[in-house]
Amino acid sequence: MDRTQGRTEQDEQPTGGSAPAAPTAPATPVTPAAAGPARVVSLTAGGFALTVNPVDGSEIEPLRPGTEPARPAKRDAVARAARTAAARPPVLPGPAAPARPLPAREEERERLVRLLGRGRSVRLTGPAGSGRSALLDAVADRCAGLAPDGVVRLSGYGQQQPGELLHALYATVYEAERERPGRVELLARVREIGAVVLLDDLEMGGTALDELMRATPECAYLLAATPDTRAPSDDSHIEEVFLGGLGKAECLELLEAGVGRPLTDEEIAWAGDLRFASEGLPLRFVQAAALLRQRDELNHSDEDDEEEEPGVFEERPRDAVHVPLPTLAEGAAPAELLASRVSESARAALRIACALGGELPHHAHLPALVGDTHADTAVAELLACGLLTPVGTRYRLAAGVARQLEEVGYGDTASEEARTAARHYAWWTGHASVVPERVAAEADAVLAALAGADVVAAVLLARTAAPAFAASLHWEAWERVLRSGAEAARKAGEVAEQAYFHHELGVLALCEERLDRARAELETSIGLRGALADKRGTVAGRRALALVVDRETAGAAASPPLRLEAPAPAALAAAPEAVTVATPAAPAAPVTPADRAAPRVTPSAPASRAASEASTTRVPPVAAAVPVSAEAVTRMTPVVPVTARSETPATLSEVFEDAFPLDPKPTPPPAPRPAAAPAPAPGRRRLVLLAGAGALAVVALGTVVSLALSSSDSAPPAQDPAVTSGPTVTAPETTAVTSGNDPAPEPPASAPPAETPEPGQSAAPTPGRSPARTPSRRPSSTPPNSAPPTAVSPTPTGAQPTPTVTETVTPSPSATTTQTGTTTPAGSPVTGG
Repeated sequence: MDRTQGRTEQDEQPTGGSAPAAPTAPATPVTPAAAGPARVVSLTAGGFALTVNPVDGSEIEPLRPGTEPARPAKRDAVARAARTAAARPPVLPGPAAPARPLPAREEERERLVRLLGRGRSVRLTGPAGSGRSALLDAVADRCAGLAPDGVVRLSGYGQQQPGELLHALYATVYEAERERPGRVELLARVREIGAVVLLDDLEMGGTALDELMRATPECAYLLAATPDTRAPSDDSHIEEVFLGGLGKAECLELLEAGVGRPLTDEEIAWAGDLRFASEGLPLRFVQAAALLRQRDELNHSDEDDEEEEPGVFEERPRDAVHVPLPTLAEGAAPAELLASRVSESARAALRIACALGGELPHHAHLPALVGDTHADTAVAELLACGLLTPVGTRYRLAAGVARQLEEVGYGDTASEEARTAARHYAWWTGHASVVPERVAAEADAVLAALAGADVVAAVLLARTAAPAFAASLHWEAWERVLRSGAEAARKAGEVAEQAYFHHELGVLALCEERLDRARAELETSIGLRGALADKRGTVAGRRALALVVDRETAGAAASPPLRLEAPAPAALAAAPEAVTVATPAAPAAPVTPADRAAPRVTPSAPASRAASEASTTRVPPVAAAVPVSAEAVTRMTPVVPVTARSETPATLSEVFEDAFPLDPKPTPPPAPRPAAAPAPAPGRRRLVLLAGAGALAVVALGTVVSLALSSSDSAPPAQDPAVTSGPTVTAPETTAVTSGNDPAPEPPASAPPAETPEPGQSAAPTPGRSPARTPSRRPSSTPPNSAPPTAVSPTPTGAQPTPTVTETVTPSPSATTTQTGTTTPAGSPVTGG
């Protein structure tokens, strides 16, 4: 880190140095505070200022005005060379290993350089062990001056998404220390990068690879992948170059260069069989050369060994032992035979690599892990045997070696080796002299040890490694170690550590603008710390949660909901078809008693049917029954089909043609509305009132006569639908004739009160009608040639009787005669029924 509390820059170890000398890992777990002072690092992450605090959790706040980082500058050629050298595997102790030749790859190299010089991207596909990494090294030397930003080497091992690769490309080209840009700024910066990018061990394809290439249009990519890697999309325009095995001559040349002497006839024949079995993969012949060297050492074929007399203390036997050539099966799977002939420290390193999923720790860690002060030389020994292969800045077991070693028992002690590695890395990552960049270089080995350790060691390792990964800007490893630590803390019952991991996950999600995830993680952390009464941790969590709320509010204000405006009334009137209208919701108008009493004029049936067929029906908007806010609420008016059929559709196609016409017919002109009746003159109203008074007198006289003739001793039968309660007086058969004094028939609607007459209607009730509908129990008798029979109920007061209507009869020109004195017009309901 930049600074260590209580230390100076001279006390810190430079990047790339080895770990402090330690014979063994500490026997007892140590806390981060016991290893040294807490390291606090300040970073810039997008629009936030992030302070990595290993004690209480990272603190995050918005960047203050004036503290925004300046536009980063690109590195020059010298800085790029230093960055490229730092990205190569570390130099191993001991004598330098001779460079391996690259036979029969000149044609592929010239083709790759030619395509990259034209700005084309190439995908180099070859099986594991075909020499892809060695070919990339040869191409990098030839493409040094092709692009303005030089050659950038990246490792795609374990990368399934382009995000971390873009950040690695940004950090390689730009001078931006302690700064991780947001996604918008990152995409803007990487679009300006013009470089030849060599991406080894590619593991992604399809849309993820397309996203990577779209983000960097000025870069030419050389992608090295295996055949089982997902292929790019069809429209990616990536050239495909397949890298196959070597020929017989090239295999013999590589084998002689590895052995360091000419081959015998027996060895040449054996190499021919091996080429046929291994399909000419260069890795198999590197391992075969190691087998021949070990055979020469065992057979004492070296001239120097023949001249010297074996010493007393040498382990080599005095008598020469003839070791035959390996069998074809041993040559095709040589890991077991090679491992049996290396040193004990190298075999211990192989056990550690098998326990860590193929990842070999840095050679500076092997003395502490193995328990041998000279175990750091084991990496060079294994690399010369072809059991290791370089991957980025580290080494791991070659393809197929881990499986071959596990079959012979090298994986039996995997749990113990992983526990030892986890405790060692927990001590090392928490040491004050180890800079975050060194921890990031060992990220894969640390994560592998974390996955195989017990819960106690896993919690301790995750607690010390998480701040280092955060400070090194290796945030993918930071997230993985936080999730593993949270799960281990849950299993171990460490509530405080679990709260810390959830807090860090929330801060990480907030930096990456994943607000939902950030809220969930921070609320979980606050709840756990509240249960522990951790005030400082709770305050830090609530501050971060407040930023999440602010971001959510700002996002909601920046993206208002879609609102539709209602079209103009003129546009609605001129529309030929039924349309969807967005109307604002309005509170319903209050209903007055006068509105309830007002009659509703209903047009006649033929007229209403003609009107519905002639024009398109429009459904009025639904009014809200409760008050609403000032904002307009979008409401949709139902669409009514335009077309109408006179007959019922018989097929499904006719139904769909009515609902969704392909060729809408023009809407016929609407039918003319009936003109309103003129208001009656004052003189005519007086005549109407006088006629109404006379009608009332006639009704009262009829009521008195009916009361006199009726008898109250008998009751009507139960099944009779008559409305009278007394005996029914049977009148002679007569035909109901409408007299000239009777008023005109009215539609069946309730009349308004007599005190407030409406225009166009009579103020007084007509004979045979009354405003109310209360049925009467009084008998009625209607003389011939009079108005239709109506039963009324007398009021207690005789001055102004208020009759009650029991039934409404609408006379018609053709009427029939009933036997009970009740007239039933044609086409009207039976009286009293």
